[in-house]
Formats: sequence, structure tokens, C-alpha cells
Amino acid sequence: MQRHLCKTLTALLGGTVALHAHAAPQETAASAPIAVQAQGSFAVGGTVVQSPGTYVLGQPGPAGQTLHGDHARVTYQIPVNARQLPLVMWHGFGVFSKTWETTPDGREGFQTIFLRRRFSVYLVDQPRRGGAGRSTVAGQITAEPDEQRWFNVFRLGVWPNFYPQVQFPGDPESLNQFFRQMAPDTGPLDNPVAVDAMSALFRRIGPGVLVTHSYSGGLGWKAVMDNPTIRAVVSYEPGSGFVFPEGEVPPTLPSLTGPLNGVAVPMAQFKALTRIPIVLYYGDNIPAAPSTDPGQDNWRVRLAMARLWVEAVNRHGGDAKLVLLPEIGIRGNTHFPFSDLNNVQVADQMQQFLSSKRLDR
Repeated sequence: MQRHLCKTLTALLGGTVALHAHAAPQETAASAPIAVQAQGSFAVGGTVVQSPGTYVLGQPGPAGQTLHGDHARVTYQIPVNARQLPLVMWHGFGVFSKTWETTPDGREGFQTIFLRRRFSVYLVDQPRRGGAGRSTVAGQITAEPDEQRWFNVFRLGVWPNFYPQVQFPGDPESLNQFFRQMAPDTGPLDNPVAVDAMSALFRRIGPGVLVTHSYSGGLGWKAVMDNPTIRAVVSYEPGSGFVFPEGEVPPTLPSLTGPLNGVAVPMAQFKALTRIPIVLYYGDNIPAAPSTDPGQDNWRVRLAMARLWVEAVNRHGGDAKLVLLPEIGIRGNTHFPFSDLNNVQVADQMQQFLSSKRLDR
């Protein structure tokens, strides 16, 4: 039976008790103090434009003035005794770096989970989103209500019901927090601008592991092709921008939400993806056959394209793996497995991957 929005989150704390999503945190090992060596934030990448003319003090108008924009904003925390390779976390479409922070129901997100595990963590707001909203190109922010559609596309359920056993807290306040972490683009979505900023970040901090989500998955492949300091990629539900060698692009995959195409790139560029370990994770409620549920059918073709992409990388000597979480016993995940109720289990899978590739030293 599908869960309704008024569901009360239940947890086991020695016995079965009702635990509301925003109650005071319990004293556990996970709430122990964290020793942080350094933390801060900075802008990286971007451009500067200047208006013609001469700036005159007190004179209105843009003449002679500059605009710094199209950069990424990065916040970071470096723990005491940090591991060698930092994790760089890049959000997906319609959200910003908050997606990696505290979960909608108040638990620790991947930022803190991995900081506790002695990884330096860098969170990115891509250009023209979130804290990096200064765009050099004008854009229009609409105010059109759309959250019920995203509820479906992000595979929480079919409004107003959640999918059975979904790993999303069903209380109204958690859903309120989830919707409030969405953010608009302040200028046109520009893939090269975003990739350039990410490449600039890796040039600044040196070797690291790129962690992507959804739309940034495809941008992540381009960043790898641009920057050899990216030593591995962990990608949560990449949904577009799958690159294939020229002449090997698979046929277009149709779905209820539109067609999905692969992207052709020269073999010399594609080979960069074969030189590092890559893992892709997908959650639950993704059917193998066409579905009348737009959210499910949307992810059916994206998962199918991801399988073809992994095959292409490995066919050319790469080390790519696709993990469907329900197939390994981790069930009920949405499009946001890193903030779902079982996100510690999901984090354990990611760390096992890093350890197996000797990337957690």
C-alpha cells in the first residue's frame, strides 16, 4: 500500500519508537565531534566582461565597468589526517550544493559522512546556479509551479503518494525541505562554461575523485576528457551527455519524456575515460520495459543508455561498472540515493569502490 505524506518516520532505538524527522539528534557515534584542519570557500573559473567607455564616479550606467561572472563557487572542509585524494561533489539539474549537505529530514549527508571518514570534501555550485549565480549572460527566472512533476521525475512516487518502501521520509516537513533545496539557473544553462569551471577547480586543487549526480554526470565525462587530474568518477544516476566514439553512437532511445541521444566524440578524447575507474549507481523503480509512469519511463531509457556507455568504455579497455542498487540488496532508493534514508549504506558502497581501486589512502 502506498505511503501518504502524513506518514510518521519510525526508527529503532533499542525498541520501536516514533521519531519525528526534525527531533533533536540522538547521541551516537555519528554525532561525535569532527576534527577539521581547514575549511573555507572560493570562486574558480569564470570570465570578466567590460562595457565600452570610461567609468565616471557617480555617473549612472555601465560605461567602463566590469562584471565578474560564470565562475563556480566551491566550499571545502579538510579533516585532520586527511586521505590523499579529495572528493569533489557536483550537483545535478535544478539543485545546488545543498544536495550533498544535511538531508531533508535532518540527517548527515554525504558531505559530513565522508568528512568523518577522513576525506577532504569540496562542494561545487556550478556557474549560474546557487551561490555562483553571477551570470555574464542575461536570463529569465520563471515562477511556474512544477513540484509535483519533479516528485515523479525524481522517483519519489506518483503524487500525492510515495512508492511502496521508498527510502524517502514521508513526513510533510521533509518534503517541504526537499522542495526548498531546488534552485533556478540565473542565466542560460551552458555546458562548456560549467565544464571549464570544473576543470579550473581540479587544476587548482590537484588530483581528486569527481562525484557527480544526474545532469552533471554527462558534464563529468567531458571534464575527465579535459583534465587528467581527475583520478576516478563516482556518478549517481547520470541521465544525459553519454559520449561514444565517433561511429559507435547507439540509436536514439524514445521515452514518454522525449528521445535520448548519445554524443559522438573523437576516439582520442573518449580514450581518456578508459584510463580511470568509473562507477555508476542507480536506484529503484526503474523498469526494464516501457512504462505509463513518465518518471519511471524517463529513467528506463537513461539506465539503458548508461549500460551501453559502460559497455563502450570497457570495450575500449576501460574500467567502468554499473551498479543497480536493488540488485545488491539496497532497495527503495530515489533519484537522490546519497540523501535517502539508507544513505549510509549507499556511502559504504562508494567507499568500498574507492578502496578496491586504492583511492582511499
